[in-house]
Amino acid sequence: MRLLASLARLCAILGGSLLTAIALLTCASLIGRNTLGLSLAGDFELTGVASGAAIALFLPWCQWQRGNIAVDFFTAKASVRTTLKLDRFGALLLAGVMALLTWRTGVGALNALQSNSGTMLLDFPEWLVYASMVPPLALTALIALVQGLGAGVMHFRGNV
Repeated sequence: MRLLASLARLCAILGGSLLTAIALLTCASLIGRNTLGLSLAGDFELTGVASGAAIALFLPWCQWQRGNIAVDFFTAKASVRTTLKLDRFGALLLAGVMALLTWRTGVGALNALQSNSGTMLLDFPEWLVYASMVPPLALTALIALVQGLGAGVMHFRGNV
């Protein structure tokens, strides 16, 4: 579990670094455009590409922290045992969805590589974006699977 936590934390740090780079790029482009009349070509493309990768990088940490939206209206009066079972079932469902997303994103990466597709202005290779999303999606699936199978029961109780 410590390895999963460390990997999830690393992904979150990488995602934060990527968002910081996006913010700096946007500032540089805006300052250049408004003061010198020059802007960075394709800055919006890079922002979109990096944002997609950053979102995927935040998912493992979100799952590790159980930061996904949970509607507890129906379980407010349920026992701790029932809530724990529902949390584990939800984690297993999420693991399945993340595994499916991992697979399809990997297929998308291969397709983009084979078709040599790129962004409109910069011709930035789209397969790189898809490929960068596969490991954090797979890690999210693995964390959810471990939590759903019960190895993360202590984590669900908030003790880890």
